[in-house]
Amino acid sequence: MSEIIGAPPGRLKAFAYAAAEKAPVYRVIMGVLLRAKERFVFRMRPHEILHEVHKCGLTPAPDAAEIESALEQLCEWGNLEAHPDTAEVHTVEDFYKQRHVYQITSQGESAELALNDYETGRKAELQTSALLDIRELLDDLRRMARDDAAPDPGKVHRDLLALRACFEALKAGAHTFMSMLEQEIDLQFDPDAQVDAIVARRQRLIDYLERFIAELVIATDAIVQSVRDIEECGLDRLLEQAAARRAADAVDPDPANVERIRGRVRAEWEDFRSWFASRSDRLTNADALRSRARAAIPALLSAITRINDRRNDRIDRFNDLRVLARWFAAAESDADAHRLWRTAFGLHPARHFLINDATLDEHEGRDVRPDTSWLDAPPLKISSRLRLFGALPRSGRLSRVVDRAAEKKKLAAATQDEVQRILTSPARFGAGGRMRLSDLETLESGEFELFLDLLGEAVSANALLSEGAEVLSSDGTLKVRLSPTGDARTAVIHTPEGTFEGPDFWISIEQNSIDEVTA
Repeated sequence: MSEIIGAPPGRLKAFAYAAAEKAPVYRVIMGVLLRAKERFVFRMRPHEILHEVHKCGLTPAPDAAEIESALEQLCEWGNLEAHPDTAEVHTVEDFYKQRHVYQITSQGESAELALNDYETGRKAELQTSALLDIRELLDDLRRMARDDAAPDPGKVHRDLLALRACFEALKAGAHTFMSMLEQEIDLQFDPDAQVDAIVARRQRLIDYLERFIAELVIATDAIVQSVRDIEECGLDRLLEQAAARRAADAVDPDPANVERIRGRVRAEWEDFRSWFASRSDRLTNADALRSRARAAIPALLSAITRINDRRNDRIDRFNDLRVLARWFAAAESDADAHRLWRTAFGLHPARHFLINDATLDEHEGRDVRPDTSWLDAPPLKISSRLRLFGALPRSGRLSRVVDRAAEKKKLAAATQDEVQRILTSPARFGAGGRMRLSDLETLESGEFELFLDLLGEAVSANALLSEGAEVLSSDGTLKVRLSPTGDARTAVIHTPEGTFEGPDFWISIEQNSIDEVTA
C-alpha cells in the first residue's frame, strides 16, 4: 500500500503506514526510532530494531525477515532513510554484502508525532491559569521596558517564549472546549441515558463558563493595558533583544536569516496583540470567545429545561415513534398494519374551508356523509378571493378613530425642547474650545443628559480612552473630542440628580455644519 485511500496521487505517503495491513508493526518500528532519536541515537541496525520491537510485546512477534520488509516499505513511503552500514566491515565479502542502518526522516517524525497527538487528543478546557500567567509575564516585560538600564536579553527571551507557550495553550484549549461544547448543546436526549448525570454535567459546564467569562473580562482589560504600556515604553528594544538571542543559536548567521528571525518575533507579538486588543474594523478573538461562551449558557439552560420536561412528561415525538414502531412490528397481518397506518398518518375529511352559506346549503342538501372520499364527493365552490388571499372580508361597523391631537402636541413640544437643548448646550462645554471636565463643576438636567450621551458615544468608540476619541452625536449635529489629561486627576460634577465623579479628561464639543451632517 503506497498511498492512503482517497488521497491525491503522490501525496500524504508519510501517513500510509497508519492505514496499511501491517500497521501495528509499522507503528512499533516508528515508535522505536522516534524514542531512539530522543536519546540522540539517530541510526539503528535491523537487529537492534528487532530487539526493541520484541521488547514492546507485539503479538504475534515479527521475525527478522518481516522487520526487513517493513523497513524497506517505510523507506519507500519516505518515513525512513537507509544508509550503507560500513562500521562492521572486516573483509571484502562483508563490503559487498548489503547492510543498512535506518534513520527516521523529518516527514516521518512529523507524521508519527501527529498520530500520537491525534490519539491522545487535546485538553478541552478554558485555561484561567494561562490568563494569570500571561498577565504576570506582561507585568515583568513592562517593568523591563520601563527600566532605563538595558534589560537582560536572556530574561526577555525567556519571558517572550513563556508568553507564546501560554498563549498557544490558551488558544488550543479554547478551540477544543468550544467545539466540545457545541456537540454537548446539539446532543439529542436519550431516554435510556442517566438523566441526572447529564443534567449535572451541563450544570457544571454553566458554572465553569460563568467563572471563565468573569476571569476573561478582567484579564482582557489588564492585558490590553499592559500591551499598550509595553509598546509605549520600548517594545522594539525588547523584540530586538529577543531576536538577537534567538539568532545567536542559528546555524546560518547571515543577515537575511537574522532578518527573518526578527520578522518572526514581531509577527508572534502582533498575533498575540491582535487576539486581545480591540480594533475598530473587526471583533477580537477574545471578544468572540467571550460572546460564544455567553451564548452557550442560555443554550445549555434550554437543553436542561428540555430534558426535565421530557423526563416529567414521557410523551414526546421520539417516544411516540418508538411505540408506533413496536405496534407495526406486532401487527398480525398487512391489513392490520395498513389500518394502523391510516389511523396514524391518513388523511381525514377537511373542515377548515370557509365558504358561503349558499354553498353550504347545497352541500347539506345532498346529504354527503363525512367519511365520503374526496374522489366521490361533489366539488365545493370556493371564492376566488379566498384562493388568492386566504380569507374573506368581514363586514361590520368600522372602528372609531382615536383622536391623537393632544399626544402629537405634547410630542412636538418635547421635540422642540430637545432641539433647543442641543443648540444651546454646546456653549456650556466651551463652544469648540478644549476644557477639562473638572472645570464644568455644575450642570443642569438637560445639559447633564446631553453630556452623558456624548460621553457614552466617546467611551463606546474607545473602551480604554488611552488614545483619545472623536465621535459624532446620534443626530450628527455635534462633534465631541475626548482625550486623557495624563495627570490622574478626578472630575466631580454636581447636577440636580446627584454628583458625577470619574477620571478627568480634556473635552471639546463643536457644532457640525449642515454639509457635514448631510454628508
